[in-house]
Order: sequence, then C-alpha cells, then structure tokens
Amino acid sequence: MTAPEDTSPPDLAPEPRNAGLTRLAAMAAFLIVGLAYASFLIRVPTLKVEHGLSEGQLGLLLFVPSVCALISMQLTGALVARFGSAPIARVTGVALPLSLVGIALAADPIQLAVALAVFGLIDGLLDVSMNAHAIAVERTLKRAVMNRCHAAWSIGALAASLLGGLVLQADVSLTAHFVWMGLGVAALALVTGLWMLPPGADRQPDQEKKIKVRWAAGWTPRVLLLGVMGASVLVLEGAVGNWSGVLLLDERGATLAVASLGYTLFNICQVGGRLVGDRLHERYGAPLLVRVSGAIALAGLALVVAGPNAAVTIAGFGVVGAGLSVLLPLIFSAVGHGSSVGAATALARFTTMTYSGLLLGPVLIGWLAEGVGLAVVFAGLLLLLAVVILNAGATRAADQRDA
Repeated sequence: MTAPEDTSPPDLAPEPRNAGLTRLAAMAAFLIVGLAYASFLIRVPTLKVEHGLSEGQLGLLLFVPSVCALISMQLTGALVARFGSAPIARVTGVALPLSLVGIALAADPIQLAVALAVFGLIDGLLDVSMNAHAIAVERTLKRAVMNRCHAAWSIGALAASLLGGLVLQADVSLTAHFVWMGLGVAALALVTGLWMLPPGADRQPDQEKKIKVRWAAGWTPRVLLLGVMGASVLVLEGAVGNWSGVLLLDERGATLAVASLGYTLFNICQVGGRLVGDRLHERYGAPLLVRVSGAIALAGLALVVAGPNAAVTIAGFGVVGAGLSVLLPLIFSAVGHGSSVGAATALARFTTMTYSGLLLGPVLIGWLAEGVGLAVVFAGLLLLLAVVILNAGATRAADQRDA
C-alpha cells in the first residue's frame, strides 16, 4: 500500500483581510484572458486580408499560438513552485493584452508568426497560473470560486466580441483597436493583481526540484482520467462553437441570422450556470453536481439531435450550455486539490489534454460530418457526456478545499 497523498502546500498564506477583493482578483485574471483572446479572434479575418493570406496559410499561423501555449504550459509547474502562482499571473496578465500590439504591428507573415508565438507562450503561462491561483484562493478562503472564475472568462469573451463588432462597424484600424484594448486590459491587470494572494499561498521551492528532475511528474492515472473528462467537455464546447450554426443552417433550415442564435443562447446559459455554480457546488458537492449537470447537458444534446426544427434545436443548445457550464470548473478544481506534485504541475498536464481536445475536436467533427452528417456526429458526442457522468466520483477532491 502507498501512503496517502499530502496535498497541503508547506507555506500557506494567512487568510486575507478582504476576501471579496481576493475573489475578484482571481476572477479578473480569467476576465483578462477572455477579453484578450476574443479580441484577437474577432480580428482574425482582418489579419487574413491585411497580410494577403490564403486559408491554408492562415490555418498554419493560427496553429502557432496553440502549439506555443502547449509548450509553455509544461514549464508553468516549476515556475509556480519557485515563485508562486500570483507573481506569474500578475506578469502574464499584463503581458497578454500588450502582446496584441505586437500582432497588430506585424509587417509581414514572418513577423506575425513571431508575434503569435509570443501571444501563445504568454497565454499558456497565464492559463495554468490563473487556475492554480484560483485553487490557492479556494484553499485560503475555504470557499468555492472556480465557477465564478470561469464565468468571468465567458463574460470577458462575450464583452470583447460585442465590442469588436462595434469596432469593425466603425471601421477602426486593427492597430488602434489592439493598442487601446491592450493598454486598457493591461491597466486592469495591474490594479487587480495587487489584490492577489501573496506568493506563499502556493510557492513550493522543494517541489520545484522534483519537477525539474522528473518532467513526467503529474501524469498520474488520476490526472489522465480527469484529463479525458475535461477534454470530452471541451470537445463538446468546441462542437457547439464551431458547428452549431452549420447544423442549424444546413439541416434545420435556419437563416444565417437565426443560425447564430444557437451559440449565443449556449453562451448565455453557460454564463448563468457558472454564476450560480459555486453555490450549487458548496451545497451538493462536486460528484452529484457533475452527474446532474451532465444529465442536463445530455438531455439538451438529445434535443439538438432529435429537434424537428430550428427553434427546438436552438433551445437544445441552450440546455447544453446550462449543463456543461459547471463541469469544466469542477474538474479543474478536482485536479488542483487532489495533486501530490503541486496544483500548477497537475493543472499543466491536465490543461495539455483539454487544450488538445479543443484543438482537434472541431477538426475531427468536420471530417466525420462529411461522411455521416452533422446530426449523427452530434449524436455520437452523447458518448463523451456518458464518460463524464460515469466518472463523476473522480471530482470528489474538488470538495476538499482545506487540503
């Protein structure tokens, strides 16, 4: 028999005087990523036109930040162990929106590739460190905050998308858009970074040596299982984001305007679910909430598959959004609270799996849809939800915020 895992950090920070500001700081890091990333995505067509890129060239360039993010994620565990999650999140929270300026100023595709690589490297560091910091906040306050943090990401992405639409309508240049957005979001990061926990909340210098020696650290069976669950959720989210409009347009007879409502309602319901998710988590516990939420998402997906018209299908996407809303935050929390190698290291391995699912899922769905049809592919995704529901017990560590 092996000894039980000791998941408590050796240098816990004292409880902060203002718990509300601490929670807001944790949420702000996610808001910043949502604002920065959605601002970039909405101007991708502009980049294509300004640099005269073909679809294939654009696809290769968009792959650059994703690959770089995956690389930097592997380094974050050692960095957080040495410095703590807050310093990493503070620096990268300022750097990520400012890196948009480099993208806007790129004069040719080579410079654009370099700027996108920088953007991706920073994004990977911030993605892991902000989730690790949210875990540290949960431990310090002994309160669930992960759902609110992910809600902040969704709100930031939605706000940046709406603002980007207005900017495009007003014919604002890419450089002006990214400079003002970058400076504004960086200023927000500077202010909210002051409210983060001190480095001692999750700094583990002894753990850093183990991580440096064993790059395979963190790839435990438990992390792999949770990684499969998280990847399943993100494949579903990617399927809705990339293919809901196509399904409504091609197979439900919707117009272009109506076809966009599926993803819009999905996002609205997802934000709503995440805003109440922490209270539900504390009341019912992670495993039960995963089972019930997964069942709701499954029912919504069944409605999408069997929907006889666009209205029913759009409603189904809304139900899917409500059901999926709490699943990923709960799985993230379970990874961070149940690790013996430090939350950041486990989260880096976990995020590698989920990020890969988000990247590859929509592509695979497209290939399969050519052969069997999109509705049939969405029906197959019911199996992914079944995997999450059947393994809900693996999220039990999310309830152990004192560990």
